[in-house]
Amino acid sequence: MPRPSDHGGQARPTDRQGGAATRRRGRAARLSERPAAPAATLSDSALLARGYDSGGPAPLLILACGALGREIAALIRANGWTHARLHCLPAILHNHPDRIVPAAAAALDAIPHERAILAYADCGTGGALARLCAERGIDMLPGAHCYAFYEGVEAFGAGDMRAFYVTDFLVRQFDAFVARPLGLDRHPHLADDYFAGYERLIYQAQTDDPVLTAQARRIAARFGWAFERRLTGYGALATLG
Repeated sequence: MPRPSDHGGQARPTDRQGGAATRRRGRAARLSERPAAPAATLSDSALLARGYDSGGPAPLLILACGALGREIAALIRANGWTHARLHCLPAILHNHPDRIVPAAAAALDAIPHERAILAYADCGTGGALARLCAERGIDMLPGAHCYAFYEGVEAFGAGDMRAFYVTDFLVRQFDAFVARPLGLDRHPHLADDYFAGYERLIYQAQTDDPVLTAQARRIAARFGWAFERRLTGYGALATLG
């Protein structure tokens, strides 16, 4: 059975795309021109569809998936990484992996920096992100999937193949990021096709939030899955700065 897919962390037991494709976005260069916004104003809807840029010149550029935006912004605040600029590409690009590399390349070209780190795993790009990093001389996160580094790549690789993994972001944005793109809001019976191979939901919790835990439980119940919560924290993200 497949693991959490390269489509933004959600697992799919088939290759069927399902649902209408989300409108094309990913104009990463334009995001770099927006004025700086405080991390507290980060919204999931913006991170999902438009991305985010913290603004201002900084020697270190952290180029990240929007699904990681809140977590990385929290680490920047907590650790005082004043040398870092956070630029997030829209998380919805995970539903179109072929668009991730062009968007990342455009952002690297548009945003001045001395050093850059790509806060992505392979994410369905078939090694293209790794090749871009090799060409540009920059580092990226390890692993094939976006959320493997929360538990550690080895531990994640040894995990349950019948589990559907979610994170804080995916719990908050499950309908917008998973259900609606798959058409489950209009055709709920399709869940039997998409998720037939899954038996439980594993919630990789970055924060100890009872509200999110309750939401994750409801997602599991919606599909008749067993539920497990793992408080992973930020994992390898804590090493970015």
